[in-house]
Amino acid sequence: MALVDEWTSGARASFWGMSEDLLTTKHDFYQDLENSAHAQGWMGYYNDQPAFLVELYDPAHDPLGKHYAVQPGDFGMHFLVAPRNDDQPAISGFSRAVIESIMAMIFAGQFRDEHAADTGEAVRPVTRVAVEPDSRNTAIHPLNAAVGFVDHGPLDLDGKPARLCFCTAEDFRAALASRSPRLDVTLAARPTAASSHLASDDWQHANRLLVRKALAEFSHERLIHPQCADDGSSRNASRTTDGWHHFRLPIAVEQGKTPVSRRAVEYRFVARRFQLDHWLIDAASIQRLDAEGESLPLDARELILELNEVLEIPPRLLPVYLEEVSATLSSSAWKRDRARRENQSARVLAGASFQTLESAMSEGHPCFVANNGRMGFDALDYRAYAPEAAQPLSLVWLAVHRDNAHYSAIDDLDPRRLLEEELGAAELARMEGLLSAQGLAAEDYLLMPVHPWQWSHKLAITFASELASQRIVCLGLGEDRYQAQQSIRTLYNRNQPSRRYVKVALSILNMGFMRGLSPYYMRATPVINQWLQGLVDADPAFERWGFRLMREVAAIGYRDDVLEDADPAAVGYRKMLASLWRESPEDVREDGERLMTMAALLHVDNDEKALLPALIERSGIGADAWIDAWLTAYMTPLLHCYFTHDLVFMPHGENLILRLRNGVPCGALMKDIAEEAALFATDETRALELPAGVERLIVEVPEDIRILSLLTDVFDCIFRFAVPLLVREQVMTEDAFWSRVAACIHDYQDAHPEMADKFARHDMFAPRFTLSCLNRLQLRNNQQMVDLTDPSGALQLKGELDNPIAAFARR
Repeated sequence: MALVDEWTSGARASFWGMSEDLLTTKHDFYQDLENSAHAQGWMGYYNDQPAFLVELYDPAHDPLGKHYAVQPGDFGMHFLVAPRNDDQPAISGFSRAVIESIMAMIFAGQFRDEHAADTGEAVRPVTRVAVEPDSRNTAIHPLNAAVGFVDHGPLDLDGKPARLCFCTAEDFRAALASRSPRLDVTLAARPTAASSHLASDDWQHANRLLVRKALAEFSHERLIHPQCADDGSSRNASRTTDGWHHFRLPIAVEQGKTPVSRRAVEYRFVARRFQLDHWLIDAASIQRLDAEGESLPLDARELILELNEVLEIPPRLLPVYLEEVSATLSSSAWKRDRARRENQSARVLAGASFQTLESAMSEGHPCFVANNGRMGFDALDYRAYAPEAAQPLSLVWLAVHRDNAHYSAIDDLDPRRLLEEELGAAELARMEGLLSAQGLAAEDYLLMPVHPWQWSHKLAITFASELASQRIVCLGLGEDRYQAQQSIRTLYNRNQPSRRYVKVALSILNMGFMRGLSPYYMRATPVINQWLQGLVDADPAFERWGFRLMREVAAIGYRDDVLEDADPAAVGYRKMLASLWRESPEDVREDGERLMTMAALLHVDNDEKALLPALIERSGIGADAWIDAWLTAYMTPLLHCYFTHDLVFMPHGENLILRLRNGVPCGALMKDIAEEAALFATDETRALELPAGVERLIVEVPEDIRILSLLTDVFDCIFRFAVPLLVREQVMTEDAFWSRVAACIHDYQDAHPEMADKFARHDMFAPRFTLSCLNRLQLRNNQQMVDLTDPSGALQLKGELDNPIAAFARR
């Protein structure tokens, strides 16, 4: 009540009507509200902190009911957003997000359900929400309109000049959908808006950054070989300390193999080489010179063409790769512009919320040069559906006939229970009513969500025959609003975060794969997750390290027999219509924990300041302790999976969510499990009695390259990029970091002396290990880099890397 008293006092809350009331008066009012059978008071939270106040009531038992004809299913609402402290950053769109969340929960029946449980009353579905805002409150009217309230005119509410407004569930859904940039009339009517972010400075900077990355990663993968150019001259002597050196990369052009318009050029830059042959290039130092030494503008696409003799991109795929590079540049410029407008500095992001951080990531996969292609999205799709746009979207719901659909789930999660938990009873009844109105039996169908892009670009066209025959029925938009995660087809429920993630098929080409979902993989996905969860639950070590799985608990896949018979090799057409539900991280974390995508540890802001050092500084415990905590939460469980269970995941940054307590890693949540987990085929794993479908996990991988699942995926794809961020900002030396990694491995090995033979055969401290090249995979085939049934068969191996922890091996 002290907090409520603070919020409802003063001029800011003048329209709440309690500014002059005593604390005791307010206490009595809210006590009466709690005791009432017709009203409730609620506190809303954001990031575990009280953030807004809500009052809900039955208008028939309120003074408002005297001023209009109350209908069954009417529900009244008031809300108040907490005043912001001076030291709190403003959050754009926060009040709108609050009212969206309140309205979504009202229409889902959650408020009334809980109240009914307390009072024993029957639950009446909410069909319409009524509000009566003060006419003078100019701030609230646009917010009400934004969620679908329709103004029904002025109202004298016992001396208060008010407006009477109503919003139905359909009004709410339509209002939210109409705010999508995809449907924004302003954007559609102004073609220039599609390229407004391509201002000269941002575009040029995006090219400079991508040229830097291409030079660094192509050098790392031994595709190009820059030459040290330190010559002792005053021009070159200024940056040859602390490991920095001048390099040059001459690119000759062989006439007859390259278009005549291409010319010989030379790139010059200053770089520092770290262990694992990592190239940290000073972006500002990069020059592109012609044969006469004249400066040329940096252009990432030009660089690809200049290097294509060594990149060896197949001619039919070269234009597609160049388009992916162009899309990556465009998104980089857009993200740079947004980060500047919203002050997304590393220091600010170090304290940001889970979803704010998720949308602030600017790099994509750290290894791939063309990593933000999203081929299939147009300019408006990008603003509506890209993770960095952070736009809420509504899912399209379909009813698919059971004859061609398959539902699978973990034990006891039948489709009706799943839908009641994900939609709410009222919304589920509404959708089933839409089927009944067409003379269709709801029990003959399964309900599944699909991405709005997938619906309009693929399903409504490619599956037209199924729609015409009502084997698929479109039920329209759902009520909840979702936010795309870094993986783009995984969606987080913004209105009700405790509801599950939804992962949907999205037939766009991005980073070497069509991002669909196979209905055949979906069939076994939940049972694989359930089996792996059993393995984790049976091993108490995982809980000690705070390592948990975010299970994919249910899935639906639909097959089109005509498409199936056309060409079994046409993978894209076989992965258009499937969905899965994954546990929400909000349900897996514990109270007091903060969540953060592990990809954030490699994030660098517009000013080249890294987030990782800012996180360490904010924690106050020092670099050594923070890195040790991260390694315990991240690497130790992976070691245990590998050595104890012959189990590997795909542990890149986007696939893990870190749990932090007081700013320090205390655990990790692993996701994307069924498609990317694997059990090495060994005598032990072949002898396992696996449920049907789980045998898909077992893969044949030569024993001598199995260790790459740690040394490549963890050392080369994560740690290689983290080290320069720490060194550059003088947080930790390179040797100090790798010594902590070595100590973590030694600690694990010391705790498991029974596996000494396996540690020797799969030596984490071997002097060298094979270099596995990811860009070479994409350059060879950017349509489908890897056959998921034979992941090791496609590996591009090129030479060896010196192992940075070999120096810490015990002799």
